[in-house]
Amino acid sequence: MMHLDISEVAQRSGVPASALRYYEEKGLIVSTGRRGLRRLFDPGVLERLALIALGRTAGFSLDEIARMFGADGQPRIDRLMLTAKADELDRTIRNLSLMRDGLRHAAVCSAPSHMECPKFRRILRAAESGVIGERKKEKKAAPKPPRQKPER
Repeated sequence: MMHLDISEVAQRSGVPASALRYYEEKGLIVSTGRRGLRRLFDPGVLERLALIALGRTAGFSLDEIARMFGADGQPRIDRLMLTAKADELDRTIRNLSLMRDGLRHAAVCSAPSHMECPKFRRILRAAESGVIGERKKEKKAAPKPPRQKPER
């Protein structure tokens, strides 16, 4: 069986040798031995690296990707995890689309100042409330008591 040394894997996959060593340290890939000082890998490592690259592109962390492989090294992808990531991407796309549209509007807005533009003010309120952006929602204050109607 033909084995690839680390430089061949790096060349074929486009993943630097330093990243390959790091992936091995994290348990994402496994070398099969050594030729001198060079690590050797089974050719199947290229497919595994493609899966890792796909996961990284989708926004998964290396730890999340590691959990997508079973003890035997075969992919065991949690479909609920995929659905959750797809939902997260939908939120990100929605936020980025809103931001893009706001920037385009701000670039051509005829209001004398952006602070006088109703659309910009709506975007600003959305950012302030955490609807747009990465801001974490603050703890909610205790509910206010109901307003009492003034006696007549």
